[in-house]
Amino acid sequence: MKFFLDNWTLFLLALTSGGLLLWPSIRGAAGGSLTASAAVQLINREKAIVIDVCEANEYASAHVSGARHIPLAQLAQKLPQEVKDKALPLIFVCQSGMRSGSAMRIAKGLGYQNAQSLNGGLSSWRAANLPVDRA
Repeated sequence: MKFFLDNWTLFLLALTSGGLLLWPSIRGAAGGSLTASAAVQLINREKAIVIDVCEANEYASAHVSGARHIPLAQLAQKLPQEVKDKALPLIFVCQSGMRSGSAMRIAKGLGYQNAQSLNGGLSSWRAANLPVDRA
């Protein structure tokens, strides 16, 4: 016990560094890790399907060119009808990347193992100067 008390700063340092090492994994579980450029490569090379999970008014104001619209609240019901091939890569997009992370987890629960979420959402897509459509 004396060893722990004498070296409490080392133990605190070890716990802090361990937490910092785990932080990217924890953060990645909440949102997406797919960059806009990696998404473009998936779309071009593997025919990935982009699905926008925003609400109708957000989708109408701006969305990724060619994206299909399925609101997050309807995803579990409509995704199997919209995308029959569960092997196709799916890229989920929302305004900031938070809802698309939830959409990715729902899709994986439905058996779509190649589902990914765009990190930063439509904001990162626009920041990369990629095409955006308006309805």
